[in-house]
Amino acid sequence: MKKIFVLDTNVLLQDPRAIFKFQDNDVVIPAVVLEEVDSKKRYMDEIGRNARYVSRLLDGFREKGKLHDGVPLDSGGSIRVEINHRSFARMQDLFMEATNDNRILAVALNIQEEEKQKEKGKPVILVSKDALVRVKADVLGIPAQDFLSDRVVHEFSQSYTGFVSLSIPRQMISRFYQENRLDSNEVFEDVELAYPHQFVIMKDEGGSSVSAIGKVNEDGSRIERLLMEEDPVWGIKARNAQQRMALELLLRKEIPLVTLTGKAGTGKTLLSLAAGLFQTEDEQFYQKLLVARPVVPMGKDIGFLPGEKEEKLRPWMQPIYDNLEYLFNTKHSGDLDKILAGMNSIQVEALTYIRGRSIPEQYIIVDEAQNLTKHEVKTILTRVGEGSKIVLMGDPQQIDHPYLDEYNNGLTYVVETFKEQSMSGHIFLQKGERSSLAQLAADLL
Repeated sequence: MKKIFVLDTNVLLQDPRAIFKFQDNDVVIPAVVLEEVDSKKRYMDEIGRNARYVSRLLDGFREKGKLHDGVPLDSGGSIRVEINHRSFARMQDLFMEATNDNRILAVALNIQEEEKQKEKGKPVILVSKDALVRVKADVLGIPAQDFLSDRVVHEFSQSYTGFVSLSIPRQMISRFYQENRLDSNEVFEDVELAYPHQFVIMKDEGGSSVSAIGKVNEDGSRIERLLMEEDPVWGIKARNAQQRMALELLLRKEIPLVTLTGKAGTGKTLLSLAAGLFQTEDEQFYQKLLVARPVVPMGKDIGFLPGEKEEKLRPWMQPIYDNLEYLFNTKHSGDLDKILAGMNSIQVEALTYIRGRSIPEQYIIVDEAQNLTKHEVKTILTRVGEGSKIVLMGDPQQIDHPYLDEYNNGLTYVVETFKEQSMSGHIFLQKGERSSLAQLAADLL
């Protein structure tokens, strides 16, 4: 049976093509949603871009018919702008104030009443990413659901980790150390489960302490020994298996895209900076180390910041400078600025100005990438020039962006989209190494 889906504004601002995600069902956009979209179209960010896209999309539908009567979609459904359901008579006892959310609820409620009076009425469902709107809908007896089509994964536990633990015969592990390789079909029950540059922790199925760490090659046919030794990189040594895997990916020149996820304190930023400085300063393989992060505040924004661009960026980029101070072992205030001024090969930037740039032969680190949308992360990756390497990292469970969550953010999108590609590698860092307190807070809070 066909259904009628009433869309909240946040659905369209999150995914401007959400209209096409409801198969052969009817999509209704309340008139108040148009007002809210119109109020956002002047924003110079992702929300404004999506608002303008929705505006152009709806304007294009006018060529096919009148939107208030309904315009057919290629999927077999229809799109309609609802302008007639403004009655609050059924809602006044519960929600007296005529807010935009309540006007959207009124549209859904009145359409539902109309459909109930028909012999073959259609079910009416309100779609909103606002949890409280869904709660209100439930109070009014309107079926409501979240918009899930933009999710890359539906459960965070299903996310790609970049490594797998397998139990195999002890003699096979011994042969791995002797020959430095194993065929994937010897270890994996299904070779298609082996992704390029995926790590394999091989344990003795007999229960002994014998184990080995290998990495799947670029075409998934073999499991090979790690190339990078356990020597410190710019004074930083891997403290656990996942950090060693991360350094392997960060130091390999043939892997231009690396993604790192994990809780706070797992060493994502420190490892990436150490690997970047080693390859930029010591090996001089890259011309410059570019470090950037999105300007998304945690909590209330502090507003206007005085000074030149570098002074304005300093509070946003302080976590990067904290790690650089640790790597350079600076003791006094101002020492790091002198070092960076003398080196001339480390650049700390905001992502605000990246559009239109081409960035060749650089080691690029993007911190807090979980606060990027799918469109923003596409913009960043398409700026990467020949001979560059880019590292995206963050914690998908610590998001400050109002329209993103752990399932639909740009970092998760890249991890899941590129996991089958030979030019990318990923590691989920599990164990915190910042301090015992930081690890306990990350686990409990």
